[in-house]
Amino acid sequence: MTGHSEPAPDAPRPAVVGRGRLGRWRDQVVALGWLVVVWNLLWGDVNWANLVGGLLVGGAVLVFFPLPAVSFGGRLRPWALLVFAGRFVVELVNASLHIARIAVQPGYRPRGAIIAVRLRVPTDLNLALTAEAVSLVPGTLVLEVDRDSGTLYLHFLDSHGPGDLGVARKRTLAVERRIIRAVGSAAELRRVETDSSEKGTRP
Repeated sequence: MTGHSEPAPDAPRPAVVGRGRLGRWRDQVVALGWLVVVWNLLWGDVNWANLVGGLLVGGAVLVFFPLPAVSFGGRLRPWALLVFAGRFVVELVNASLHIARIAVQPGYRPRGAIIAVRLRVPTDLNLALTAEAVSLVPGTLVLEVDRDSGTLYLHFLDSHGPGDLGVARKRTLAVERRIIRAVGSAAELRRVETDSSEKGTRP
């Protein structure tokens, strides 16, 4: 006869204290980090004043305008994040030079066009990040976001025909791909990579 008894199979197990709270804190920290990034992108300069201002504004937004509970299931990949930032700067400079050339070219009237781009990862986070990254490039404007279908409706400046619309659509999907590579989950990454290989598009 032993000096202790085994617990009953149906006996409740001790709850893991603090696990849900830690998950909520992590989501808040991730949201605050992205708000700081967006704040600095809107100002167009990364310095200590903008970083502190972004922290204050982001903290105020999370406190007074709490976002719905959305769990971040992705994974931060530093190298892919650097690639995204580098490509974004290149596209920003190229688009700025293109708009400047249009502005100083006498007698030239650029034509605009509206296209619908359906993203392959229709999460709220991916829709927001892709729309923000695309709209910050001169010559591109987000007109509407359809959450149900995961579609961005974009206005592009200086379109000469269907070929330019196809290029603009591929460029938008490439932005989404780089974002997923930087912060997406493994399943989301497989989805965009599989779609890219099937269509033969380059990153």
